[in-house]
Amino acid sequence: MRTSSTGTVWRKASRSNESGDACIEVAANGDMVAIRDSRDTAGPKIVVSRGDFRGLAEALKKS
Repeated sequence: MRTSSTGTVWRKASRSNESGDACIEVAANGDMVAIRDSRDTAGPKIVVSRGDFRGLAEALKKS
């Protein structure tokens, strides 16, 4: 878990290795969830609704 300078708490999967290769981080903010590349924390973020994020996570678990 990382906290950015804006106070946003970013979480990474517990199964992620220490080097952080090929991982994403997520941060909840109200009804929205932000997703970013853990290797490029200053880079672009994707912001989706909690419902859409839940659907994405469920689809990924099935694949």
